[in-house]
Amino acid sequence: MGLRRYVVYGLLVAGVALLLFLGFRPQPLLVDTEAVSRGPMARTIEEEGRTRVMHAYRVSAPLAGQVRRIALEPGDPVEAGQIVAVLDAQAAPVLDVRTIKAAEARVEAATAALEAARREGEAALAAALFAEAEHGRMRTLGEQRLVALNEVEAAAANAAAAQALRRAAEARVAGARHELAAARTALAFSGGQDPAASGVVALAAPVSGRVLRRFFESARVVAAGEPILDIGDPALLEVEVDVLSADAVRIAPGMKVLFERWGEAEPLEGRVRRVEPGGFTKVSALGVEEQRVLVIADFIAPAQRWARLGDAYRVNARFILWETQETLRVPLSALFRHGEGWALFVVEESRARLREVEVGERGGRFAEVREGVASGARVILHPDRQLEDGRRVRPRPGRDGIAAR
Repeated sequence: MGLRRYVVYGLLVAGVALLLFLGFRPQPLLVDTEAVSRGPMARTIEEEGRTRVMHAYRVSAPLAGQVRRIALEPGDPVEAGQIVAVLDAQAAPVLDVRTIKAAEARVEAATAALEAARREGEAALAAALFAEAEHGRMRTLGEQRLVALNEVEAAAANAAAAQALRRAAEARVAGARHELAAARTALAFSGGQDPAASGVVALAAPVSGRVLRRFFESARVVAAGEPILDIGDPALLEVEVDVLSADAVRIAPGMKVLFERWGEAEPLEGRVRRVEPGGFTKVSALGVEEQRVLVIADFIAPAQRWARLGDAYRVNARFILWETQETLRVPLSALFRHGEGWALFVVEESRARLREVEVGERGGRFAEVREGVASGARVILHPDRQLEDGRRVRPRPGRDGIAAR
């Protein structure tokens, strides 16, 4: 009987000890985990931009007068030389000789500007012909595998840029011709000629294109220089993006850019054409003054894909500073500073194990891992201060990270 009592007491003591051990033993820490994976990665800069017509021309009143009702609607096509507005000029006041001479000088200056624009057009045409010929030669060499594919693509890009510059030069010639006509009109009503010869000024479209903007519709009195219409070709679109000056120094002409959230799910590809050398101050929504720089980019996606875009449409520009199609990557939220380098926690047999890793490029969601962890290993996201090497952990159900670019 005594032996039995001792056995019972021993079992009770062992049970209490076991309960105390289980009660005071550190509980596994709930953690979020995600697998180390291989996939694409990119380091980008994202900013909001807007489209603009490359060469827009504003038709404005050359002198004060009464503009007749504007019949054209925004989006209507116009041809170069077409009458787009009619101005009933006021009687010209009697002017002195100095004012008349100034008007004549403006006509001469406009004539010289037109001649200069014509010479620039000739130079742009020659450059476009040379670039097209060079593209043909590189394409032939590429088909024979004598040059690299990127050289053929570069020649194609140069040819396209030269053609755009040629069209721009032609537009400048048309604009200079329009300025000359406006200067001659002003001279005709400056007192140098008989104002009774004509009381009507017909304003012609400087270039072929479409009406981008109409500033008013009904007939009204306008002052000299007041805008009436904006005319341009919506097929010649570019994108202007204002970025922080600290980011602008990392963007270079020729860099790839993706235009997103423009109306379709599939982004449009483009190339940076110019980073403007001058910055400007802009106040953010939080009231902070920021130094901004305009970056100009061109669409290289097929024109039919963005044909519905117009002037001053909003787009989101993502500049690709660096990208790769496949690399070993780990979520940025798993990394933390450890000594002079980086480290993370790997889950092995329900315990957290500290691993020092070598980190390469870093993107918005992932970081490139060069050594220290293998693909498929599960790492702990957002490790807190309670976590240490060897600590028992338990992945939180349904909270594993989802891989994204």
